[in-house]
Formats: sequence, structure tokens, C-alpha cells
Amino acid sequence: MSSRIEQIIEEIEEYIDRDCKYQPLSSTKIIVNKEHLDELLKELRLKTPDEIKRYQKIISNRDAILADAKAKADAMIEEAQMQTSELVSEHEIMQQAYAQANEIVTQATAQAQEIIDHATADANAIRIGAIQYTDDLLANAESIIGHTLDSYTTKYDGLIHSLQECYDVVRANRAELENPTDDGYNQAEDSVNVE
Repeated sequence: MSSRIEQIIEEIEEYIDRDCKYQPLSSTKIIVNKEHLDELLKELRLKTPDEIKRYQKIISNRDAILADAKAKADAMIEEAQMQTSELVSEHEIMQQAYAQANEIVTQATAQAQEIIDHATADANAIRIGAIQYTDDLLANAESIIGHTLDSYTTKYDGLIHSLQECYDVVRANRAELENPTDDGYNQAEDSVNVE
């Protein structure tokens, strides 16, 4: 599924390729409808921050996941400590309560660490995915701009070559006018003598 930014870039390309006409006597300059192009560029400017905000939101969810995991871990530890207090309050089972409490705290700590580890891994995966997606968008835009630049550079080089040929022909013709051949000069002289 392509983003709206990619769609707008494609619309701009299609508009330039299909709807824009070349200026008279030019194979590189085109005439554009300023209002239409301004609308597409304005929408592109508006959509770019939205997509960036969306990725920032994904990354910020990582903090929420970690906070939730920490809250669960704290609740489990607190519950374990409450159970420890209750067990310790009864003198007959004090040793057993101490051992059970330590075991519960150890289990709660291990579970809390496991939750935090999973949450961190998930958050990092989301972050890497968001960075990769953004890089893919930028690579696509770079490719489109490079292709457009190559295309118009080739057209510009063709125009320069064509102008150089015309320039060379004009110079050659002027050189001929400045240095007429002897035959042409003699014929003009003969026609004057006949009169």
C-alpha cells in the first residue's frame, strides 16, 4: 500500500508528462498550470508532517509499552511483598513464609524482566520498521527525482548539440560571404566590361 506522499509524487510526474506542453521552440522548457501544480505541492507539504507524526507516534508507543511493563512488574512485586508480610506475621510459619516470599519475589522479578525484555524487543522492531519505511519513501523520491533529472539532462544535451550545429552552419555561411571565390569576382568583372 503506497502512502499519500508517493501518490502525490506520481500525480506530479503524470501531470508533467501528460498535461504539460513544451514552450515554443524548446524541447526542455514546459508550460505548467501554476494553480494545479501549487495544489499538488501544497498537499505534499501538508501530508509529509502527518506521515512523520505517524512514525513518531509508533516510536512513542514503545515508551508506553515499557511503562506498562514496569507498572505490571511493580504490581507483581508489591503483591509479592504483601504476601511476604502476611506470611511473616505468623510466627509458626515464619521460616516457610520467608522462603516462599523470596521465591515469589524471584519469580515476580523474573516475570517482570521477561515482560520488559519482550516490550523492549517489540518497541525496537516497531522503530526499525518505521525507519525502514521512511527510508523506502525517501529512496523512492530520490529515484524519481534522479530519473527526472537524467531525462531532462538528456533532452537539454540534445538541444545544445542542435544549437551548436546551427551555429556552425551560420558561421560557415558568413565566412563564405566574407571571402567570395575568385570565379564569382571575375564573372562580375566580365559583366561590367561587356557594358
